[in-house]
Amino acid sequence: MSSAADRLQLKPSSPPTPQSADHMAPKALLVSGVSVRFGGVVALDDVSLTVSPNEVVGIIGPNGAGKTSLFNAICRLVAIQRGTITYGEQSLLDLRAPRLAGLGVARTLQGLGYWPRMSVLDNVVMGAPSRTQLFADMLATPRAEARASARSREAMILLDELGIADRAGSLPSVIPYGAQKRMVIARALMSHPTLLLLDEPASGLAANEVDELVQLLRRLRDDMSILLVEHHLDMVMAASDRITVLNLGRVIASGTPGEIRANPAVAVAYLGEQAANA
Repeated sequence: MSSAADRLQLKPSSPPTPQSADHMAPKALLVSGVSVRFGGVVALDDVSLTVSPNEVVGIIGPNGAGKTSLFNAICRLVAIQRGTITYGEQSLLDLRAPRLAGLGVARTLQGLGYWPRMSVLDNVVMGAPSRTQLFADMLATPRAEARASARSREAMILLDELGIADRAGSLPSVIPYGAQKRMVIARALMSHPTLLLLDEPASGLAANEVDELVQLLRRLRDDMSILLVEHHLDMVMAASDRITVLNLGRVIASGTPGEIRANPAVAVAYLGEQAANA
């Protein structure tokens, strides 16, 4: 993967208006006292965390800890019973999930969620913020053709940066799983996010691909904040500035990777008390 971070054009090339300039600035994500219940099951219990501007924060925990529930609460895919979630000055609780992109929030899914009959390039283009103009672009006016060409160029830049430009014309189903994962990251980047939520981005990747992903996240941090849920602990430790650990729906630790490694409560949550003390 290229180390030339300036090739990763994540922001619109046209001069921003004051409103769009504010949109392009990463803001703080604040999750405070969030509780989620499904019937009698407590998925999240008084969970709080902060993602500061231009920071990578990892969320880890054993299976059933509440990681996906927290992600879904932030993305407005599940209702919360108590607490607040804000991005900058905006409460996310007032919004439906499709409107998050307008705030600069993008997410990749644990499942890939691609369009199987569209090429890799076209899948990435579909993440563009101007996708609402796609029907108008079918009229093939000069302005529409210019927009479509600009989106394709930007998508190719992203695919090249992620090392899969040679797959642009392929159908997603015929490329390796690791390349599919990078395709959906590229699609999320097409919306020019200031907050990127990554759900299991390292799953299915080879060791060298995980290393490349870590380097990519560190470059992306210059332009956005990143919150990731991941089971690959070494990847989270290498990529994150801070880490929040969940267990049974509660935050049991939060700190730098070094502090998390040294926290006995984390070892107990993952290994059990006897193994952690062995």
